[in-house]
Amino acid sequence: MSTQVVVLGSGYAGAGAVKRLEEELGYDAELTWVAEHDYHLVLHEVHRCIRDPSVESSIAIPIDDVKSPETNFVKGRATNVDVDERVVELEGGDTVDYDYLLVAIGSSTAFFGIDGLKKYAHQLKGLDDAREIHQDIKQASADASRDDPAKVVIGGAGLSGIQTAAEVAEYRDQNRAPIDIQLVEGMDEIFPGNDPELQGALRKRLEALDIEILTGDFISNVDEETVYIGGGEDEDPDELAYDVLVWTGGITGQPEAQDVDLEQDERSHRFYAEDDFQTSDDRVFAVGDCALVEQGADNVAPPTAQAAWDAADVAGENVSRAMDGRPLKRWSFTDKGTVISIGHDAVAHAVKFPVVGEFPVNVFGGPLARVLKKGIAANWIADVTTVNHALSAWSDL
Repeated sequence: MSTQVVVLGSGYAGAGAVKRLEEELGYDAELTWVAEHDYHLVLHEVHRCIRDPSVESSIAIPIDDVKSPETNFVKGRATNVDVDERVVELEGGDTVDYDYLLVAIGSSTAFFGIDGLKKYAHQLKGLDDAREIHQDIKQASADASRDDPAKVVIGGAGLSGIQTAAEVAEYRDQNRAPIDIQLVEGMDEIFPGNDPELQGALRKRLEALDIEILTGDFISNVDEETVYIGGGEDEDPDELAYDVLVWTGGITGQPEAQDVDLEQDERSHRFYAEDDFQTSDDRVFAVGDCALVEQGADNVAPPTAQAAWDAADVAGENVSRAMDGRPLKRWSFTDKGTVISIGHDAVAHAVKFPVVGEFPVNVFGGPLARVLKKGIAANWIADVTTVNHALSAWSDL
């Protein structure tokens, strides 16, 4: 009987691992790919759909364009994994048996217990979210006037928040829509914890797009019309009226993960994994945002597309190695730099090019940064599909 290998999730980690497993597995193994959606989403470009929903045809890649014909695909959301019986349980009652399992189910949005935030805010974790944000901004601006523009508030000025704010600004400018945009960050600077030179370059471009940046106070409460910022025992919070609210302020594990009998962080329910991606069960591997992948003492891999992309290749190979009883490879994340889109513009930081090495300028924007941003997405699309697919998507990236 064939060894049953199952991959959960169709994000960067899931898609990348499937591609590697298709190369590694022999005739005596059967690969099954289980995912909630029948497409792979180039998630770090999904903010483009806020401005123009037609972009989704370039960044939502059908599963059949990614996998080989020999790989089975099951569309469904995993609700539990029984590690004793080696069974994946799906929404609706279906099950998938496995001998080896690679979990790459991504993350969900963390709302940090802020009253009203989950109820009233959009998040940006997939195509449906981007479509809804686009539609609500379109409707709000249609109902607004020049004297009383629609108010869009984005909470969290990390990567997603910055790119979301810039896409709303591009929508406003392209459609001459009456929209005011406010970007709220609880820390003292946007893109917290990063190079001050990069932070400054991002702030300059966001402000040039007429985006108001508010830093230094956290969102404390949200109701149907108002975002409350700061406040405490001796002072009232500041109030921001909004028509559309988007929250991008953090990630946590998927809600279903807490019921899985694998060692995991008690708060986030992300699975602990060694630097070879093996979890507390030696038949289960975890990779991507759903995992806390060990990277030395008190350090884990970052929850980024770059890390998931890089890790997927090794994780897929290690599943095959475990099946054969071979030693597992250790993985260490190497940061190749950061490129952030600001609408049609982009900013790059500490970029390392293959063979050439680190670019001599620490932070740069302009045409080179824009081409680099497109190139990163196109390179991924080519990796999981074909060069022709990447070329056809180029104008939308």
